[in-house]
Amino acid sequence: MMHNPHRPHRARIVERIQESGTVFTLRLEFIERDIREHYSFAPGQFNMVYLYGVGEVAISIVSDPKRPQQLDHAIRAVGRVTNGISQLQAGDTIGLRGPYGRGWPMEKAKGRDVLVITGGLGCAPVVSVINYITQRRDQFGKLTILQGVKLPKDLIWRDRFEQWINELNTEVFLAADKGDPTWPWHVGLVIELFDQMTLSDDTIVMMCGPEGMMRVCIHELLLRNIKEEAIHLSMERNMQCALGQCGHCQYGADFICRDGPVFSYDRIKPLFAHQGF
Repeated sequence: MMHNPHRPHRARIVERIQESGTVFTLRLEFIERDIREHYSFAPGQFNMVYLYGVGEVAISIVSDPKRPQQLDHAIRAVGRVTNGISQLQAGDTIGLRGPYGRGWPMEKAKGRDVLVITGGLGCAPVVSVINYITQRRDQFGKLTILQGVKLPKDLIWRDRFEQWINELNTEVFLAADKGDPTWPWHVGLVIELFDQMTLSDDTIVMMCGPEGMMRVCIHELLLRNIKEEAIHLSMERNMQCALGQCGHCQYGADFICRDGPVFSYDRIKPLFAHQGF
């Protein structure tokens, strides 16, 4: 965490990568040497990305923690702030504060099989998990990646998925609700792929995406004897302060920004059961 959690620090855009029509990645480095040298984060944490004079948004960090000097943030241009950020180019300056939140349980996952499930365009929070495991492959068991999208054009990082398919002890399952001639994988719902997977009882699950999809996947996982406490979800809410003070992301007694965004299913099960809460 930075010295003052309320103060954004200047960061330079090293590279801008257009991932799809609306999704782009900014590779950033802090301008202040002291901040750059002492910054650290865990997979699943996020930064508040500040566009000077406009506002800030919570964005997941998708790069590997062992290289914190350069930070990758995958951003979807959907609102006033993110559309403004999308106009920036390499060499421009932006503000960062963080990291914030509770990340993925990577220590708990060591030595176990890991199932990563994600849906739609919101896969950035689990990309950090996949990157972390592939860079430390001998520390984990089998890695299974399950991704569902509505349309083939919604699959960002297609080249990375094709690379992960060839990783040691790794399986990748991709599904699109509707296919086209460019889509070589499954056409249909993502839950239809569960019958193609082999899961051990000790599998740990890390999942993000639309909550409706996550509910259906949790039901399938429990039928396959995956323990509730082994299922971890990255939740999304309107996080504005990142410090649990403004109340916008309150979830029962918790705040997504401070106590999450990653929660074990057994912890939030009573709330998660109510759609729209």
